[in-house]
Amino acid sequence: MIVKNSSTFTILKDQKDGIEDFAGYLTRCIPTEFQDQNLIIDLLSYTYLDIEQLLLFIDISNKHRNSKHSFVLVNSALDPDIIPDEIMVVPTLLEAQDIIEMEEIERDLGF
Repeated sequence: MIVKNSSTFTILKDQKDGIEDFAGYLTRCIPTEFQDQNLIIDLLSYTYLDIEQLLLFIDISNKHRNSKHSFVLVNSALDPDIIPDEIMVVPTLLEAQDIIEMEEIERDLGF
């Protein structure tokens, strides 16, 4: 896994081309290693994703977001109309950064 840190978020990117293994690994490591960080999960290298693969991330996304931290997946292969509302998926890293900034402002304002 490639880890890139910034002052407001951390980007996690898979190195092995195995979406199922990556989702499982994140489920194990995020609660211990990245629990206090806003996360961007870079899935841009996956040029084909189906909804079942996306849903592998829903539990860890819900848990992380419930702890008042952002969890944003980045992938442009999915049709936005099929993505469930409870998971945040954007097509670019810049949009993911913008989402995190907006969510931070909302949290600061008490929303």
